[in-house]
Amino acid sequence: MSTGGLGIHFENRVQASFVVLMLTGGFAPCLPAWPVKKIKLQGKYQDYNTDDLIVYTEQPSDNRGAKLLGQIKHSISITNSNEEFSDVIQAAWNDFTNKDVFSEGTDVIVLICGPLSGTDTDDVRSLLRQAEYSEDASDFNKRVKLSKFTSKQQRDKLEVFKYHLKVANNNVNLNNDQLWRFLKSFHLLIYDLDIKGVTLSLLHSLIGQYSQENANAIWTQLIDIVEWGSENAGVITVDLIPDDIRTAFQRRIIETIPSELVISPLPLEKRDWTHVQYAPELAIANLLGSWNEKTDADIIIAGQLAKEDFTTWIPKIRELLLYPRSPITLRNGTWTVTERQELWQALGPRLFDEHLDRFRQSVITVLTEHDPKFELAPEERYAASIHGKVLKHSHRLRNGLAESLALLGSYPEALINCSLDKPETVAALAIRDIFNNSDWVLWGSLDNLLPLLAEAAPAEFLDAVEAALQQTPCPFDELFSQEGLGITGGNYLTGLLWALETLAWDEQYLVRVSVILGELAFHDPGGNWSNQPSNSLATIFLPWLPQTIAPIDKRKVALQTLQKEVPEVAWKLLLSLLPSQHQMSSGSRKPIWRRLIPDGWTERVKQEEYMEQVSSYADMAVEMAKHDIEKLGELIGHLENLPLSSFEKVLEYLSSEDIVKKPEDERLGLWAGLTDFISKHKKFADAQWALSPDLVSKIEDIAKALAPQNKQNLYRRLFIDRDMDLFEEKGDWQEQQKELEKRRRHAIKEIIDAYGNDAIISFVDSVESPWKVGFSLGFIADSEIDSVILPNLLEENNEKLLQLSSGFVCGRYNSQGWTWVDKVDMTGWSPYQISYFLAYLPFNEGTWKRSKKLLGRSEEAYWSKTTVNPYQ
Repeated sequence: MSTGGLGIHFENRVQASFVVLMLTGGFAPCLPAWPVKKIKLQGKYQDYNTDDLIVYTEQPSDNRGAKLLGQIKHSISITNSNEEFSDVIQAAWNDFTNKDVFSEGTDVIVLICGPLSGTDTDDVRSLLRQAEYSEDASDFNKRVKLSKFTSKQQRDKLEVFKYHLKVANNNVNLNNDQLWRFLKSFHLLIYDLDIKGVTLSLLHSLIGQYSQENANAIWTQLIDIVEWGSENAGVITVDLIPDDIRTAFQRRIIETIPSELVISPLPLEKRDWTHVQYAPELAIANLLGSWNEKTDADIIIAGQLAKEDFTTWIPKIRELLLYPRSPITLRNGTWTVTERQELWQALGPRLFDEHLDRFRQSVITVLTEHDPKFELAPEERYAASIHGKVLKHSHRLRNGLAESLALLGSYPEALINCSLDKPETVAALAIRDIFNNSDWVLWGSLDNLLPLLAEAAPAEFLDAVEAALQQTPCPFDELFSQEGLGITGGNYLTGLLWALETLAWDEQYLVRVSVILGELAFHDPGGNWSNQPSNSLATIFLPWLPQTIAPIDKRKVALQTLQKEVPEVAWKLLLSLLPSQHQMSSGSRKPIWRRLIPDGWTERVKQEEYMEQVSSYADMAVEMAKHDIEKLGELIGHLENLPLSSFEKVLEYLSSEDIVKKPEDERLGLWAGLTDFISKHKKFADAQWALSPDLVSKIEDIAKALAPQNKQNLYRRLFIDRDMDLFEEKGDWQEQQKELEKRRRHAIKEIIDAYGNDAIISFVDSVESPWKVGFSLGFIADSEIDSVILPNLLEENNEKLLQLSSGFVCGRYNSQGWTWVDKVDMTGWSPYQISYFLAYLPFNEGTWKRSKKLLGRSEEAYWSKTTVNPYQ
C-alpha cells in the first residue's frame, strides 16, 4: 500500500531481499561468505544510527560473526547540498566511531539505494573501491592524486565525502587515516527494486529453486512480514518466519521426476484425492485448514466438525501424511493443509448441509473470542504470552477457519451436494453473526483475519463496517487510540484497511469502500504507522497504477461520492493524486480467494488513460478550491503539478474580481503562496520541472494584484526559520545571507516609519521567527526602542516576546559591540533581568567581568546561572 512517500515500499523490498538470502542459505553482500543468521529492522532503539537494516552473519565452523549496517534510500544524490546524504554520513560516522555497535575491519556500513545518476554510480563506487584496495592511508592518497587511478570526477566525489564527514565530526576535518578507514568500511549498493527489474527477477529465481509455483506469492508474503517487522523495530530469524513460508524453503527442487516413472499404489497427482482412503476425513481437515493438536480448544473444534472423537479421527489424518506429495504437513504439533483450493474443488462433493451447519457454529465460536491481550496496557501487549493473556484457540486454527469461510463464499459451486445457495448463505450468516454487536476488542482480535472475512461475504462485511462506524462510541475510534510506538506498540486497523483494499478491486464495491475509507480517514487522529485510511485511498486511485478493475468513469463516481460524504478527506486525496505526488507504490492487497481480478488483467495504464484520470482529478480539486479560499491557497503549492487546462483555470480564477477584491487578510495567504512559488521557479529556472519564464511572469502579475498594502503583512514572509527558502538565486549562500539581512532591516525600518515602534510588538505575533525580527531591529532602530524592550521583555511569559528581546540584544551587540552594552542603564533591573540580558551576549571574559560587576557573583556562579538558554 502506498504511503505517500517514495521510499518506504522500496525499503521493505530491500529488507525482504535479505530475508530471502537468509531462507535460502545465501550470503550478504560486502561481508564474508557466511550464512545470514539474523536481521534487525529499525535498530535505533539499540543505539544504531545506520538503522534501517542490520544483517548478522556467522561462520558455521567457529561462530565468528560480522554485521552489515544498512541505510536505505530510494532516491538520493551524492552532493554537498543533499540533506539525505548528509544524514546518511552523519549516521554512518556515529556508528563507525562507536565500538559498541561497529567492529572495524569486520563489519561494514552500506548505503542501499535505487538508481543513481551516472556520475554517482560510477565515480563513487570507483572511489570506494580505491579505498578498499589501498594498503593504508598514504597509499590511498597517492592513488587519489594519480590520474591513472582516480579521475577528476572521483576526486570531486571525495570532496563531497570530506565535506559531510567534517559536518558529522563536529565541524572538524578528518585526518587522512580516519578518512581512508571510513571509506574502506563504507559501501554503496544499487537495487532496482523500484521496478520489476533484474534484482526482483533474481530474487524470484532464487525463491523458485525451492517453490517454483509460488515464487511471487512467497515474495509478497515476505514483504508483508518485513513491513510488520519494520514498523515494530523487529528481529527476523528463520525460526520466527511463519511455518507455511519456512516449510517452502526446507527442500530445494533439484529435478522433477515424471509421475509415470514413479511406481506406487498411492495417488501422486496433487488434485487426485477424490477417491483416496480417508477422503471424507481429508475434506474435514480441509475445512479446518490448520490446527494445533497441543491446544485443547483446537481439539474440541476438530472433533465437533468431524462429528467424531478426535482420538479416533486424527489417526486417519496421520495415515495421509505417508502419501507421496501429501496435502497435509505436521510440524511441532501444528497441522496444515496445503493446496487448499485444489482440495476444495476435489473434495467439495463430500461436504453436505450438515457439515456446513457444524462449520458455521464452529467458526462463530472460534472467531468471536476476544483476545485477552487487550486486557493489558498497549505497551505490555507484546508480552501477552508471558502474562498468560492468550487466545484459547490457536492462531493457526483461526486463520484456517477464516480461509475456509473465504473458500465457501468464493467457490460455492464446488459443493455440489449442498442445497442451492447454501454455501454463500452460510458464509454470509457467519460474517453477520461474528460482527453482530461487535466492540473494538473483537475488531482488534480479528485484525489479521479481516481480509479473509471480507472475501468470504463482501456485502455482509461492508454492512458490518458501516454499522460499526455508526455506533456510539465508534469501535474504530478506540482502535485508533490503541496505536503504540516502537517495538512494544501495535496497530490494530491494518487488517481492516487491507480488507477494504481487497474489495476495492471489484467495481461493484468501489463506491462503498471509498466512502468507508473516507469515514475512517475522518476518524483517524493521525499516527506513526504507514497503514492509514488516507494512504489506502491514494493507493486505490493512483492514476498510473490504479488498484481496482473499475472503469475510469466508475472511479470518478466514487470520488464524487466521497466529495459529497467526506469533503475534507476527498480534498486531501485529490491533491495526493496529482502528478509527482506518488512516485512509487507496491500496490494494495489483492484478493487471494475471490476471483475479482480477471485473467489477463495488466497493471499497465495507457498514456491517454493516465491523462484522463489526472485531468479529471485536477478539475475536481480546482472546483473544490473555488469555494474555499484556504483550499485555493493550498492548491497554489501544487500549481506545477496541474495539467495545463487546470493550471489555466486556477490562474483565471486568481485574477478574477472575486479574488482581487477580497479583503487583504483573506487574500494574504494566496499572495504569500504565489510569491513563494515564483521565487522557487526563478531560483531553479534551469530545472526540468521549472515553469517557463512567460508563465512565471504571468503569475507575477497576478501576485502584484493581490499584494497587501499593509507593510506588516507585506514583510511577514521575510522572517521565517529557513533562510534558504528566501534566497532568490543559486550561488554563494553567504552573499545571499547578507542580501537577505539587508532586506529584513529595510522591512523593519519601513514598519517603524509607517506605524511607530510599538508596531514591532504586534508584528512578532504574526511571524515565524521573532528572533530574526529582534536581530534586525537591533541593527537599525534608534535608542528609543531600548526602553520599549529592556528590561520588561526580558522576563515575559510570552515566548515570542522573549525571542524578540533575545534577538534584539544580539543585534545590538553585533552592530555596536560592548560600547552599547556599557551604555545600557540597568538601574532598577532585577538580578533575573540582568542575568538574562547577559545570557544573550557571547560567553567570554568580557561577559563574565560585567556579570561580577553587576551581580557580584563568582565566576563559577555566573557560568552556572547565566549560560543556560532560557528557551531550552
